[in-house]
Amino acid sequence: MTSRETAEVLVRTRGIVKEFSSVRVLDSISVEIRKGEILGIIGENGAGKSTFIKILSGIHEPTAGTIEFDGHAVELKDAAAAKRIGVSLIPQEFNLVATLKVYENIFLGAELRGRSGLLDRKAMIERTRELMRELDADADPLASIGSLSVAQKQMVEIAKAIKAECRLLIMDEPTTVLTGREIDILFGLMRRLKEKGVTIVYISHKLKEVKTICDRVMVLRDGAFICLEEASALGTDEMARRMVGRELSQIFPQKKAAEGEVALAVEGLAVEGLLHDVSFSLRAGEILGFAGLIGAGRTELAESIMGVRRISGGKIWVEGRERRIRKPGDAVVAGIAYLSEDRQGAGILTAFSMYANVTLVSLASYARPLIAHARELEKTRFYVDRFEIKAPSIDARLENLSGGNQQKVSLAKSLDTQPRVLIVDEPTRGVDVKAKSDIYAFIRALADSGIAVMFISSELEEIIGMCGRVIVMREGRAVGELSGDRINEEEIMYYATGIKGGSAR
Repeated sequence: MTSRETAEVLVRTRGIVKEFSSVRVLDSISVEIRKGEILGIIGENGAGKSTFIKILSGIHEPTAGTIEFDGHAVELKDAAAAKRIGVSLIPQEFNLVATLKVYENIFLGAELRGRSGLLDRKAMIERTRELMRELDADADPLASIGSLSVAQKQMVEIAKAIKAECRLLIMDEPTTVLTGREIDILFGLMRRLKEKGVTIVYISHKLKEVKTICDRVMVLRDGAFICLEEASALGTDEMARRMVGRELSQIFPQKKAAEGEVALAVEGLAVEGLLHDVSFSLRAGEILGFAGLIGAGRTELAESIMGVRRISGGKIWVEGRERRIRKPGDAVVAGIAYLSEDRQGAGILTAFSMYANVTLVSLASYARPLIAHARELEKTRFYVDRFEIKAPSIDARLENLSGGNQQKVSLAKSLDTQPRVLIVDEPTRGVDVKAKSDIYAFIRALADSGIAVMFISSELEEIIGMCGRVIVMREGRAVGELSGDRINEEEIMYYATGIKGGSAR
């Protein structure tokens, strides 16, 4: 090997193996990552992507194999060891302290100090402002993390990773909650970092983004290395085929007209400062889409219907009966279920087992009066089979499952209450193309069984592909209703950006 070849390689892994409870999730991964490149890693949920980057960032130790960094063998026993050699990670799930301020989170564990040794809060706040300006983000350094939107939290995670010079920046699904404009800003930042010689490892299920931003693409399948090729040589269809090992059939199921009775009716719903006079109806068997830019009020609308937010006006009917919903338990009793956009923050408990999460909301139905544990396990096995959930065992803690499999468990939890109305908020966030197709089919089957589905998504492709009718929101108002051929990207964006307006009823 020539010295030039050695200089071009920043990270080299040899035969990396990782096992959890004797289950092999990575099988002999050997790869070279070049200096100053953007390397994309793709694969289905459970393919081993997140496990691989957690080994590179010191969160997991490999069961076997070695890692070389800049030509030297290294042992990354913890995240601190990885940081010392210049590795930074932007995790898929937020690793933020909700009760601390933005600047405190960004400098947590790496606080700036003055000459006296005391914390230099002024310097940290100013540096945070600089980072927010660089990301064109609107997060106030003095705001608490708990008050931020999901997209703002993502920008804080990015700021944490780039606050100091790093040599290897690992990004795990960084764009799942970002708008197109925010993604463009992030890609601009990535290109500037690349020009400075920073190496970036980029994981995403959005294959068009991988094609756009990455120099090379590595494919993993079931923990095994499949290929590593120039991004220019792979189209998105070929990427998907290599991920799943076969041709993918149509991703979106066929749309069907909803002919059922009105299952959910909302009239004049208002939340002070957030929602203004929102009205719509949703029929049994219908998939009704809610589109709009980040901050348009879609999630706030879902949370208000579920009793998470206190409404200041308006009425809610479920199957013709007015319901006063003051807390989530009232919504569950009324027959409404909710799949939250913030999977780990509000959807699941990662330290709990799979079966404990599935029955988290519906536990009362298993108590006679003692909890029927056998029934819990039986129902969980049903969902594991139905959703093809990949897990070491039914007792596995959710923190050991991939993001896509965690999402499937969260969906199972929502369905176990036997709802008549299901609200899904960003249902395919952080999910691969095969799992997306599965979830779309599950949702279509639920609608076919008579469940009314309120479908919230920032991905216009799935709004267009899944929904027979779409409500567009802007600034807390329902400003347009689209159906038929009018459900297209251009029309949706006209209403979302204010070029067109009006009131949806």
